[in-house]
Amino acid sequence: MKYWLLKSEPDVWSIDQQIEAGDRGAVWDGVRNYQAAKNLKSMRNGDLCFFYHSNIGKEIVGIVKVIKEAFIDPTDKNKKFVAIKVRFEKKMKKPISLQNIRKIKDLKQLPLIKQSRLSVMPIDSKSWKILNKLGNI
Repeated sequence: MKYWLLKSEPDVWSIDQQIEAGDRGAVWDGVRNYQAAKNLKSMRNGDLCFFYHSNIGKEIVGIVKVIKEAFIDPTDKNKKFVAIKVRFEKKMKKPISLQNIRKIKDLKQLPLIKQSRLSVMPIDSKSWKILNKLGNI
């Protein structure tokens, strides 16, 4: 299993909307960055992803699980980019702000800090554990 972080603007798709999608999950689409798309293609069923609210809030708010691997993104007219399907797993008891993440020395290498514009990124297992602890999971 691998770990990831998915960014979404909460006024477009929020953790609460993800929860409402229920067991059927929701398509994670609209990714148009080649590096982020490559990351989507690397995801496997069962991989876990932090759900990050970008722009508004700038915080990790929950965890979702990949339930369908990469397929052609239905919102891409040129059929170049992919989407995945994810299902809600957990909501953070305490959201983890980007401001707090930046303060932790052991998290300085995260793409969230080094490549702040990237919307889909890998998370190493050590960082995954640290972030879960911060979110009271």
